[in-house]
Amino acid sequence: MIVVGEASGDSHAALLVAALRRHQPNMEFFGSTREKLRRANVETIIDADNFAVVGLPEILRNIPMFRRAFQTLKKTAVERKPDVVILVDFPEFNLKLAKSLKKAGLKVVYYISPQLWAWRKYRVRGIKRDVDLLLTILPFEKDFYAAHNVGQVEFVGNPLAGEVKSKLTKAEFCAKHNLDPNKPIISLLAGSRRLEVERILPILLETASLMSLQNNDLQFVVASAETRPMSEIEAAKQKAGALPKKLSVVRNETFEALHASDAAAVTSGTATLETAIIGTPLVVVYKTSEFNWRVFRPLIDTEHFGLVNLIAGERLAKELIHADFDAETLATELFRLIEPEPNLTMRKRLGEVKKSLGEGGTAELAAKYIVELLNPQQRIKK
Repeated sequence: MIVVGEASGDSHAALLVAALRRHQPNMEFFGSTREKLRRANVETIIDADNFAVVGLPEILRNIPMFRRAFQTLKKTAVERKPDVVILVDFPEFNLKLAKSLKKAGLKVVYYISPQLWAWRKYRVRGIKRDVDLLLTILPFEKDFYAAHNVGQVEFVGNPLAGEVKSKLTKAEFCAKHNLDPNKPIISLLAGSRRLEVERILPILLETASLMSLQNNDLQFVVASAETRPMSEIEAAKQKAGALPKKLSVVRNETFEALHASDAAAVTSGTATLETAIIGTPLVVVYKTSEFNWRVFRPLIDTEHFGLVNLIAGERLAKELIHADFDAETLATELFRLIEPEPNLTMRKRLGEVKKSLGEGGTAELAAKYIVELLNPQQRIKK
């Protein structure tokens, strides 16, 4: 049984399913799926396409849906008794499911471990009790769990390390989008969720307009997730008012845009790590509702918000979070980053972050550990 919630987990899970089938072609899978798991012929018990909600009010409105899904998955697991349950990310749901299924006597693997080091560390007790094998994708996580005496924890590398790469050279990208490769390019990444785009993109566009007034050579690229409709971007343009003279919008070309850029403003999340892997100097930004900020900020127990900074162990990229995120401050930092010396220095440090993530092959290594759990006599080569 395999359970995913969000699109990123679906992508990682589909690669894991393929790797597991290479080891044991007769494996059968069922569970909570999205598009990529369904394409991988995983039987759908719950369609997880509607699971991706963010913010307390949105979560509260969807509690009945989550409860129904939870009960359906639990009932199906108890009836069908899979050899192993693989829970992928999605911790608010999957940690509760782990507890319930472990009580039912099932073997539980957690792939892409919950970020308990960030907030609500007390949940480590649940991991110790309910998870047979914890597979981590961030280099510092294994030490964190070891310090809390969690049993079998393995760092399998980060799946992004082998996946994040541009399909186009800078020259090819610029030619495709009528950009001048000899003039500065700045990418603007407003996130993959609707509310992120609504709250963050207008400020990014305001920043671009402000910077263009000071340097007419600057070129800006809004890199949009393919899941976001163009109407959201148009709405953000209207809200921003004045727009920079040289503004392009690309869809499903985020890696290409970052590769071609001299710097980027990136919404906090996985995209900051993707930007680090590509090596583009960045500023981490984020803005949520005042309600969400007041509720969740006291629960966050880390020195940094951005994944790139957490892995680096220092404030490598400036963070402009919530009230600190405004056009003037962001413009000042982006101007600094496109200067040659700061740009080169950050690129070197981002290269070190990338190296710490492993060489790819994450799904394959994760599959080997899972096969070993099912067949203890089949030891993997480290």
